[in-house]
Amino acid sequence: MIFAFLLLMLELLLLGVVLWNVLAWPTVTAAATREGEISILIPARNEERNLADCLSSLSTQGAVVKEILIYDDHSTDLTLNIIEQHGQRDPRIRLVAPVALPTGWGGKNFACAQLANAAGCEWLLFLDADARLSEHSAIKILNEACRRELTLLSCWPGLELNSFWEQTLLPMLNFLVFTLYPAPLSIRRNDPSLGLAHGACLLVRRDKYFTSGGHAAVRDAITEDIRLAQLWRECGERGLCLDGTGTVTVRMYRSLSEIWSGFQKNFFPGFRSSVTFWTFVAMHFALFLLPFVLLPLVIFRGSLATWTLLAGVFCVLLMRLLLVLRFKQPLWPILLHPLAEAFLILLALSSWWRCRGGKGVEWKGRSYHPRAQA
Repeated sequence: MIFAFLLLMLELLLLGVVLWNVLAWPTVTAAATREGEISILIPARNEERNLADCLSSLSTQGAVVKEILIYDDHSTDLTLNIIEQHGQRDPRIRLVAPVALPTGWGGKNFACAQLANAAGCEWLLFLDADARLSEHSAIKILNEACRRELTLLSCWPGLELNSFWEQTLLPMLNFLVFTLYPAPLSIRRNDPSLGLAHGACLLVRRDKYFTSGGHAAVRDAITEDIRLAQLWRECGERGLCLDGTGTVTVRMYRSLSEIWSGFQKNFFPGFRSSVTFWTFVAMHFALFLLPFVLLPLVIFRGSLATWTLLAGVFCVLLMRLLLVLRFKQPLWPILLHPLAEAFLILLALSSWWRCRGGKGVEWKGRSYHPRAQA
């Protein structure tokens, strides 16, 4: 009974965090009026499935985009052909020739660093190849950064969810982050521990990028976007992550195997220490999965513990509902929350096992062996 009551108190606390995020976290709202110059930088490794649509969305961004640089990171598919075809139609599109990946660098980090070195505009907008900007979003993002006096602005993208597994599992990304991360507090306090970014859409001022060290300073980080946002604040610069669901969308993964591989590479390395990792896993099991497991065992007893567990289940589902409504996602996957939560925990354990066991994680043909601190 005491255990169930403690779980409920913690769930109510996290429900408060979710409600605060849903009601008080700003979106990108600036108008497309300010003049400026932006270099759009796209790292691309085997992106034939995504790159064409990304480049098509950039044709609607207007004159603020002065150049579109793409680093073809030793692709073995038709990525290079797509770059050449679109380059013939848009002279702003330019290929940055790849060089051998140096020891100690992550592939995307090195690609971004090479792109930044080749860029010539005051502002650099890093985009993933699966990102799609809505019309005139680039200038809106720049206006928002200038209005808030930021030198780094990341937009948390909307998720394009098509398949069953995408709709069931990918909303857990927002659940994972926004049940714990107090986004409105990050606006009031420039604390490095509150640094957050999404690498799919990241705008930085070029001079501050180089004085902070840029991607070279986080060269071996798997979650380089978050590390860069934290570094930015450590250097005394103002950086924010805002809700960009109306500004940029991504289709991250399309199948169960892609979801597993994509998040496995990020999960354990995303934590600063093993202690925080295991605390996270224990919390998710106890708060977000265990009540669903225990409730069928006691549902007909009518005891106070039963009602406490039922209230806990309701809190979890309400958190999911609030986040789904905020991010405009399908409602029905909420009913499959226990399945999604169990998948999340198994994914975390697999990521830990591969990183700690020496196997490492693989992504796009490269192996990484990240380790959280002891």
